[in-house]
Order: sequence, then C-alpha cells, then structure tokens
Amino acid sequence: MTASLRIRIGDLTALIARVVIGVVFIVHGLPKATDLGSAAQGFEALGVPFPVLSASIAAAVEVGAGVALVIGFALPLAGLSLALMMVGAYFFAHVGAPLVGGYELPLVLGVAALALGFSGGRHAVDRLMPWGRVRQARGTEEAVSA
Repeated sequence: MTASLRIRIGDLTALIARVVIGVVFIVHGLPKATDLGSAAQGFEALGVPFPVLSASIAAAVEVGAGVALVIGFALPLAGLSLALMMVGAYFFAHVGAPLVGGYELPLVLGVAALALGFSGGRHAVDRLMPWGRVRQARGTEEAVSA
C-alpha cells in the first residue's frame, strides 16, 4: 500500500468517524434542546448545579459541536468541548459506576471526539479556512488542523 493511498484511506475513515460520533452527539443533544424543561429536571435530579443553565449549555454544546464535528469546522474546539461534556457526564451521572454498563459510552465518545478534533482528516471545512491552509512538510502536503 502506498503512502498516498494510506493517507487517502485515513482521511476517509476520519470523515466517517467524525460523522458517526457527531451524529451521536447531535441525537443526544436534540431532546435537551427541544424540551429544555425536562432536561433541566433531569439535571437537577442528578445534582447538576444551575440545572436550567447547565441543560442549555449541554444542548448547545452537544448539538453545535456535534454539527461542527460532522462538517469539520473548528475541530480542536469542537473535540475539546465534547470531551469536556463527557467529563461532566461522568462526574454527574456515572461516577462510581462500572466501566461496562456504566461509563463506557461517555468515555468512548469523549476520547473519540477529542482525538477527531485534533486529527479529523482533510475532508473538513477547516481545510478551507485560514487556519487550515496547506503547507509542505516532509515533502507531502498536509492540512493544518488548528
């Protein structure tokens, strides 16, 4: 397998992973966004401080950063935001739970979002932005993610 083919396959798999992980975040955030009252009640039951504000932030981050992850915009910020959301999910909803059947979903989603935020591939809107200009490195064309 040539280096060029490996890079193309890597970029394609990064795009697929960004779309899948981003859609999962969007699907989890939309119910919060469309029924903020119920989300705030759930947050309050979990002991989350300022439940209405926290539910609003959670909805905005999950939907907004989820969309950003899918299209590849501001990837480092989107990945970091989503990872931090999953840290909060762990501490408020999953602390003390076992890995399997407990906190594996927030763990995997958070780590995947973080990784994709910093290595989301070339098929991204970021590539068209000033911070994503093409540069030459080691004789191959690379996109600068951030």
